[in-house]
Amino acid sequence: MKGAPVICIVDDDESVRESLTGLLRSIGCDARPFASAEEFLASDDVAAADCAIVDVTMPGMSGVDLQEQLLASGCHLPILFITARTEPGLHSRLLERGAVACLVKPFNEEDLLAAVSAATNVKWARSEDEP
Repeated sequence: MKGAPVICIVDDDESVRESLTGLLRSIGCDARPFASAEEFLASDDVAAADCAIVDVTMPGMSGVDLQEQLLASGCHLPILFITARTEPGLHSRLLERGAVACLVKPFNEEDLLAAVSAATNVKWARSEDEP
């Protein structure tokens, strides 16, 4: 992987997009936010992305539909799902279909960064004075 890992954030919630973009940029990632799955698919960033953080439930195309479309097109982009949904079996189904992780909102920074690290094979050193 050359340069900073490209992490695409696909979530209809602007505050989630902004906070994840800020967090990922603060550790050196090239974070690229998208308000919908359709917007992400229409971009050139699908091919450039090292992984995507995708909300499960969005208006229009869901995160699950996005994963299915990517797989059907032969794209095996690592996906980290984020969701407030907790119904039985959802998380295991997403992981069985190839998701790197499925984090339940609200999740903590450490879990998100660990999942991004696993998806991109990039490790970030945390400063000694960071909590």
